[in-house]
Amino acid sequence: MNPQKPWLKHYPAGVPHEIDLGGYSSIVELLEESFTKYPNRIAIESMGHKITYRQLDTLSQDFSAYLQTLHLDAGARIAIMFPNVPQYLIAMLGTLRAGFVVVNVNPLYTARELEHQLRDSGASVLAILENFAHIYQEIANQVPVTKVIVSSLGETLGPKGVIVNLIARHIKKLVPQWHFPCIKFNQALKIGSGYGFTAPNIDLDAIAFLQYTGGTTGVSKGAVLLQQNILANMIQIEAWLEPALVHRHQQQLVFLCALPMTHIFALTACGLLGIRKGAKLILVANPRDISGFIKLLLKHPDINIFPGVNTLFHALIHRPEFKAVKLPNLLVTIGGGMAVHKKTADLWQKLTGVPIAQGYGLSETSPVVCVNTPLVKEFTGSIGMPVPSTDILILDDDGTEAPFGTPGEICIKGPQVMAGYWNKPEETEQFMTPEGYFKSGDIGIMSSDGYVQIVDRKKDMIVVAGFKVFPNEIEEVISLMPGVRECAVIGVPHRKLGEIVKAYIVKDQSDLTEAQVIQYCKEQMTSYKRPRKIAFINEMPKSNVGKILRRHLRD
Repeated sequence: MNPQKPWLKHYPAGVPHEIDLGGYSSIVELLEESFTKYPNRIAIESMGHKITYRQLDTLSQDFSAYLQTLHLDAGARIAIMFPNVPQYLIAMLGTLRAGFVVVNVNPLYTARELEHQLRDSGASVLAILENFAHIYQEIANQVPVTKVIVSSLGETLGPKGVIVNLIARHIKKLVPQWHFPCIKFNQALKIGSGYGFTAPNIDLDAIAFLQYTGGTTGVSKGAVLLQQNILANMIQIEAWLEPALVHRHQQQLVFLCALPMTHIFALTACGLLGIRKGAKLILVANPRDISGFIKLLLKHPDINIFPGVNTLFHALIHRPEFKAVKLPNLLVTIGGGMAVHKKTADLWQKLTGVPIAQGYGLSETSPVVCVNTPLVKEFTGSIGMPVPSTDILILDDDGTEAPFGTPGEICIKGPQVMAGYWNKPEETEQFMTPEGYFKSGDIGIMSSDGYVQIVDRKKDMIVVAGFKVFPNEIEEVISLMPGVRECAVIGVPHRKLGEIVKAYIVKDQSDLTEAQVIQYCKEQMTSYKRPRKIAFINEMPKSNVGKILRRHLRD
């Protein structure tokens, strides 16, 4: 146990040291409060179409009732494979309200990745967008799914949806051919509506989500997140944001949902927290379309909360048209999912007037563990402090606590930490200390004030002639070089040194040369940290959240 908890001295006024679950018996109970409290508020805006809290209440209940017509076993897993469209929220809320388990599926998965997740989770129902139906078709015979619910992009958008579907299917050709037995999303809702919903008893120990990890350490594993884990994290984030929202209680908040809500960061920090606050959620179905995204931002000067990742902020600020975007109501920009680079953060603040408050979390922790206070005046470079009721230890390779300022593995204890990995008791044990701390696999440093800084992933660390090299540090330095747009660093085997550093670079200026990069690194870094190999590539491999995938570069 960390008896000191030095961070508590630096908590903003009004943030409690510990949270309680407020007497709620499930996430559902907490969210249904918003349906009762704010029926006439707009809950979702998607492609210009608006859905109120009353409508979201009805639609999600109809989805629940449809699932109940299938007479599934208690604790059945429902896989949901949508980008940020209303169907995602309807299906996710509907699954929770029926007392079943949500299995979030990355909509960009290949057939192999989808097959692994459906088989591993044992999902009996899959709700999927028709754009990805051809992927499922490839593996339909190899998985335990008994019912597939298919939706189109425009299906919940009213009359406008007809045009959206026409463009998606016939003009942009976003829907490859597919064919398998299924039920249409709206038809399922209609059946549910006729059948009527019976609210089940849900308790805090019930599983709410099987949240699959990115597979950074081999095969993707399902983190078992109980009702109480997610509930605790929502209350932790709400308490943490309170100082920034203190004068806003009567006004409706506006959350920008650009990161896919099938990812844990956006699920909790946008979807669930947004509904809890009775906020308007502005859904971005394809944040990779930066031009379309900027057009959306130009229409929404009302955005208050903007969660994002470094690559997204970077892509926006490097577009000349972003200079026209005005966000006068922006209260908080939250950076998570990967390290935010100082160069990106400084330019973001210069253009928007709001600093990026960096945070840190994992699928296994529902996700938020640490975050900078929303009252920061500038980018700090750290991931902030542990949120209420959370304890962190920095442990060295021997499992003893590292002194302040010394790198070690970040280990976490708190009510948001998962119950374990789905059907993997040995792995669960391997990732827990005897005292019940979750071993994150991330290397960090804690200051004597309790602020934590991420150094790197343990698995990504490079050892050059016995010296430890952390890719994040090298990437940060190289990304400051004029002419470099993006950079990622990996270790490659070397006969004499064990490993050497190799840098992959996406150019910003076509005349940038290998010799210039090597010379620049010579001026900035000690010899063992310098990349010995430079490779110029056209684009970085990225996850659906925009996280650069170093393992793809290694492969």
